[in-house]
Parts: sequence; C-alpha cells; structure tokens
Amino acid sequence: MATELEELVGFLSASSPPVQKAAVDIVRDLTGSEDGLLSLSKYANIVLPSLSRLLSRKKEVSEPAAEALVNLSQNSNLATKMVETGMIQMAMDLLYKPDSSITRLLVMLLVNLTQLDAGIQSLLQTDDEKMQGLFVMKLVRSFCRTSSETRDNPFDHVGSILVNISKKEAGRKMLLDPKRGLLKQILRQSDSTSPLRRKGVSGTIRNCCFEAENELQDLLLISEFLWPALLLPVAGNKIYSEQDISKMPLELGSALSIEREPCDDPDIRIQALESIYLITLQEAGLRAFWSVNGPRILQVGYEDEQDPKVMEAYEQVGSLLVHERGAAVSSGETS
Repeated sequence: MATELEELVGFLSASSPPVQKAAVDIVRDLTGSEDGLLSLSKYANIVLPSLSRLLSRKKEVSEPAAEALVNLSQNSNLATKMVETGMIQMAMDLLYKPDSSITRLLVMLLVNLTQLDAGIQSLLQTDDEKMQGLFVMKLVRSFCRTSSETRDNPFDHVGSILVNISKKEAGRKMLLDPKRGLLKQILRQSDSTSPLRRKGVSGTIRNCCFEAENELQDLLLISEFLWPALLLPVAGNKIYSEQDISKMPLELGSALSIEREPCDDPDIRIQALESIYLITLQEAGLRAFWSVNGPRILQVGYEDEQDPKVMEAYEQVGSLLVHERGAAVSSGETS
C-alpha cells in the first residue's frame, strides 16, 4: 500500500491543476526542512523529473517547483542526479524563454549545481566542441547587460556561478580566452552597486589569477580594466597627490584624484590583494604592477587598513615587493 508521501509525489503529475498545485506547494514546504529533504530524497527518481516538468508551467506552479528544486539541490547527492538528468541544459533553456517568470530561481539553481565538478563540466559544455562555452557566454552577457536595471537583479547571482566555474582550470581558460573576451566584460562590473555582483567579480578574478604563470599575457591584455578592479578596492580613502597620480594610467589616476566610496567588504579587499600577489609572482606581472604605481597605492591603502586579515594580505604582497625591488607597502615595517 502506498504511503502518504508516495501519494503526494504521485500528485505532482496529476491531470487536475488544483491537485497538482496543492501537491507542489506541499513538496516545496517539505524541502524547507532537513527531515523533509531526507524523506523526499528516497523518491528522487520520481520527484526530480516531476518537478522539472512543472518548471515550464504557469508561475503559480513553476515558482514552487523551482523553489523546491533549489532547496533539493543543496544536497550533493540530489544535485548530482539533477546534473546527470540534464537539469543544467533545461535550466538554461528556460532561463532564456521570453516569458520566464522564475529567472532568479533558475540562476540560483545553477549556482548550486555548479558547486559540483560535473555541474561545471555540464555548464561549460566541454563534451560538445561546437557548443562549448555558449552557456557561459550567455550568462556573462546577461550579467553585464542587466547591472543597472533593478536594485536587486536576478542575474546578480551569476557572479557566484562565475566564481564556481573559475575554480576549475577549464573554466579559467574559457574566461581568459582573449577571443571570447569574457573576463574583460566581467571586470567592468567591479564597480557595480550590487555587493553580490562585486564579490562575484573579485572572486572570479582571483581564481583566474591562478593561471597567471601560463596566461599572464592574456591578463595584461586587459590591464586597463584589470588594475582598477584590483587596486581601487585596496587604495584606501585618501585623495592621491598629483605626483602620485602622474605615475598612474588615466583610468586609475582619475578615480584616485577624487573622493570615493571605500570598499567596505574585507573579503573583496583580500581577494584583490591575493590576485595582485599571484600576478606579481611573475616577473612581467611585477613590472606591470610597478608601471601603474601599484606599490604606492598599496602603501596608502595599508595605512588606512584596520582589518587584521586584510593587513596580512597587504603584507604578503609587500614582502614580495621588498624582496624583488626593495620597496615596502608600509612606510614603517611589514611582517
């Protein structure tokens, strides 16, 4: 005899819209608790495809179905099953339908699924030479085009997807490919008003800088966007002198010659400094850093810094500069 839960799961495919709606609402509510997730996971082979089919329905059904899938995808075993059954392809197809009413939830689902290696591989489309990178290009385009449309934009979460895929070498190579020009587009979002978007950008840059040893030339090709994205968050609060600014490229000097909003997120400051460290480990990267008056910017920024972890990140770069060129990030001492 079928259990209550089995009956409930069966109702997700009911022909009666009111019954289907009631079932999906109850399933969504169950996914909000650990016990509910555990119970539903036993019927994953029925629940996941049933919920997936509801994503293309009207909002009153597609929204709770999407919310349920986002919650279920936090479980790595269930997320793996979703990836295996083509959920990323389905989410991307639905995301770009003109009448989609669950954009935010689909993007959040992709954030969760790309925490898995298999999910990253699926989004990168590495198994399909002709389609490879198409999904990523679409997401980057949406991320960059929608930045100022609304205060809380559903595509802000794409920043987290970019961080996830850039944790893998294949993802970094794709983002750094100068023919695609993806990182250049992403860097332009570094001064966004959205904290989530800025954090996504800084985390993505940091991950891409792990390729600095092999891909430094591609990074420096976009230096007019790269250095402002990395140096402005760690430049401190002071207005810089004309002498300092005269040694900087226009895009940096202009920003540092006026009053500006400080970067109040220590994680972004740390990620920026880690990126600089990875770049300046390379001789050509170090030369490029000196050419934009980077050491002076770090010196001023360090003087304003109060967060111990961020100060440690400044000092890591500073020790490298001291070793290479006999210059320190602070006018006093570094540790």
